[in-house]
Amino acid sequence: MNLLRYIIVGFVFGIILTKAEAVSWYRIYEMFHFQSIHMFGIITVAIMTGLIGIQIIKRKQLKDIDGNPIIIQDKEKGNMRYWIGGIIFGLGWAMVGACPGPIFILLGAGFMSAGIILIGAVFGTFLYGLIKDKLPH
Repeated sequence: MNLLRYIIVGFVFGIILTKAEAVSWYRIYEMFHFQSIHMFGIITVAIMTGLIGIQIIKRKQLKDIDGNPIIIQDKEKGNMRYWIGGIIFGLGWAMVGACPGPIFILLGAGFMSAGIILIGAVFGTFLYGLIKDKLPH
């Protein structure tokens, strides 16, 4: 039954992103060429939603589904890793026109070529797992 909830939330999330054109390669192309504010608006709304949500969780000391307190740890210090990771993520996003969430939405919409992007994303994650101990953290 719990799995069904996640599947429903995933479907709703996919429909919302599709209707908002957040999975559109053209919209992503516009964003990286600074031709439209569309995607920047979506990203800003996501950041604001996360900020508000985290503040509500912290101030009201909300609990998770099992009744345990939700503890949000502070980020570790270290600017460089965030810059490097963000640049690599952004370059991948710009090259393929999709970030991780929309890859599954594109597959679900029947764009089977997104499977190649998924394979690349999984390979990149695997590669990071192999070399993460050697990277400066």
